[in-house]
Amino acid sequence: MRVFVTGATGFIGSAIVQELIAGGHQVVGLARSDEAAAALAHSGVEAHRGDLVDTDSLAAGARASDGVIHTAFIHDFSTFAANVETDRRAVKALVGALAGSGKPLVTASGTLMVSHCRPATELDGPASIEVPRAAAETMVLTTDGVRGSVVRLAPAVHDRTRAGLVSRMAAFAREQGVAAYVSDGANRWPAVHCLDAAHLFCLALERAQPGSRLHAAADEGIPMRMIAEAIGEELGIPVRGIDAAEAPAYFGPFAAFVALDNPTSSTITRETLGWRPRQIGLLADMRDSEYLSRADPLVVR
Repeated sequence: MRVFVTGATGFIGSAIVQELIAGGHQVVGLARSDEAAAALAHSGVEAHRGDLVDTDSLAAGARASDGVIHTAFIHDFSTFAANVETDRRAVKALVGALAGSGKPLVTASGTLMVSHCRPATELDGPASIEVPRAAAETMVLTTDGVRGSVVRLAPAVHDRTRAGLVSRMAAFAREQGVAAYVSDGANRWPAVHCLDAAHLFCLALERAQPGSRLHAAADEGIPMRMIAEAIGEELGIPVRGIDAAEAPAYFGPFAAFVALDNPTSSTITRETLGWRPRQIGLLADMRDSEYLSRADPLVVR
């Protein structure tokens, strides 16, 4: 299968590319720069020039493919609403290019859009269309003639080099000399290793039924207090809870996410696609991880 991958040089996307190549697929990656195109060529991947704003280029890449995996997203929390809108337009272009073709389209979303005090399941839709990325998710799942599926990623997609939004928590802890959590830190976040997430995207491309919501969550829910304690232990700094009023001063635009309770089940994903996470869990992976000691943690793409 000729597969068009957006975000192909990013953290998750690069792992997906390697999984696709190992599975015998031909990969075409979206490249927004000469540097990205060179990195793709080094990996044996054809480059398709463009970016998320260039919807004509996205549509052309989709039409020339047998299937699409869309993982690119602008991870700048200071302009989060604008970035969500950019993603919606990109998804609209991809869906429009594939409508009526029967080709697979797998897009990334997030489990945080379905936060609950109970474990969220794949049957749970967004609370409303106003929830970030809800409109894009709906387009993918409901467009006729597209085998659309959505992989909701846990907020902590990790390996030894980075850990999704947990990398940002570690950066704040280093900057302020204390590893913080909100309130009593009992709210939970799911987590998944990058390689397990990449495998799920590939399974979805090959097997997912139209309209499938899939959850990339290996750890169902880790209390934020335990995540902060792991950061504090590795950095050798104190750990404490802060109240909600203090959170914006400590976490900045990231504060709204840190207090969310987001336990997430992946039972349906495992049953329908045979997905079996095999990699190390988040807390074990945090021990001696590079991003905890690095002064300039990489941002997840």
